[in-house]
This record gives sequence, structure tokens and C-alpha cells, in this order.
Amino acid sequence: MAITLRSRREIALMREAGIVVADVLSKLQECARPGVSTVELDAVAALMVEKAKAEPLFKGVQSPIGARPFPGVICASLNEHVVHGIPSESVKLNEGDILSIDFGVRLHGYCGDAAVTFAIGVISQEKRNLIDVTRRVLETAIARAAPGVRWSAIAGEMQHLAESAGFSVVREFVGHGIGSQMHEDPRVPNFVSSDLLADDIILTEGMVLAVEPMINGGTREVETLKDGWTVVTADRKCSAHFEHTIAIIKDGCEVLTAK
Repeated sequence: MAITLRSRREIALMREAGIVVADVLSKLQECARPGVSTVELDAVAALMVEKAKAEPLFKGVQSPIGARPFPGVICASLNEHVVHGIPSESVKLNEGDILSIDFGVRLHGYCGDAAVTFAIGVISQEKRNLIDVTRRVLETAIARAAPGVRWSAIAGEMQHLAESAGFSVVREFVGHGIGSQMHEDPRVPNFVSSDLLADDIILTEGMVLAVEPMINGGTREVETLKDGWTVVTADRKCSAHFEHTIAIIKDGCEVLTAK
């Protein structure tokens, strides 16, 4: 791994990108209601990115399996969709849905990336529990992140919290370093594996990480739909996704994508 430590100046620039991300995600939650299509939400995000003179991180990203480049500014993943949901006019929100939106920008050469899952109207208690636990999994990581801490210790707490609530942690998609590029070293898993224990990450001041637990209501197994992008749970139970970009600072961490 080649982990880049960021200066205070760079972190300040990433905070500016993070503010754009936070503002867009906040606005999209206001706009999301029954009858609205996910492509309408994408259009709102695109306009806000343009006004901020930022660059959307996801639009045009090349697929690793040969699908078309990602067409949206946001990833809009509904119910059993885990991640990488393509915004579509035909996908309209309904009362009782849960929607995960993943979104990132580059501004002044530096990136911010975050995700949130929220309810459309009144949802079941099971869906509410899934959202609440996934949010707490991310909050646990943020609370524990500080210089000198091994990531495996944090990942173990994240995994235990999700699994003790009866949910499962997605393994195929993990967090990542972030800076001038959206995906940088290191890989930041939300679970403990032999690979992580063999090559653990010791958090160091100046590291900037996108931490993003994806928690499923049933099995942790996932599959990709024929569009080449949308990842769904194998058992079609709901999934939730929360993410923040955080900087490791002297006495803990700073969330760069908080409003």
C-alpha cells in the first residue's frame, strides 16, 4: 500500500468538497418523496454540482466488467439495492421504501464522498432498525478513529454491532482512502479478515478515509444485475449504506462531509 498523508491545507480543501457533498445529500432528502423518480433526484444533484463549480465523481466512471460508463451523478439504490443503483425515470419512490444515495465531488483538485440511507414516508420497524444500526456502525468507526489505533480493532467493533443485531456486513465493497482521487490506498473494510490482520492499517495523522459500511437485512451475499452496475442482495432483503469522509487528526478524527 502507498498511503498518502494529507497536509492541513489539503484537508481544508477536502472539507470544502465535503460541504458540497453534505449540502447535496441534505437537499436530496428534502426532495425525495413518493412519486419522485431517481433521475429527478439526479438532476437536482447535477444542478447543485454545476452551481458549486465542482466535478461529479461518479458520472462516466468505467465499469470493471465492461458495462457502459456510469451515467448518473448519484448512485440511487432502492430497498434491496446495495450500491451503484443507476438513476432512472422508471424508478419512482413509493411510500415505505428506503433509499440509499451515494454521492461525491472533486473541488479544487480534492474529493469528498458520502452516502446516506433514509425512509420514504412511513417504513416498517425492520427497515427502521436496519437504517439505525447501519448509521450506528459508521458512528462507531468515527468515534474510535484516532492516531495509533489499528483498523482491525475498529472493523471488529463495526462487524460485531451489525451481526449482533441480526444483520450482515457486505464483503465485496469496502471503504477506501481518498484525496485527489476518489479511490486511493488503503482498502478500509467494515469487517475483520485474515487479509486485514496480516496487513493491518495503523491510523496516522493525515490519513483521509472514506468509511462506508453496507449492511444487509439478511444474507451478506450480493449479485450484480444485468445493467452491469446495480448490486442487490442475493435474498432480495433490504440493504442500508452510510458513508463519511474522515480525516485522522491529532486527537481523533474530523468528519469532512458533515453538514
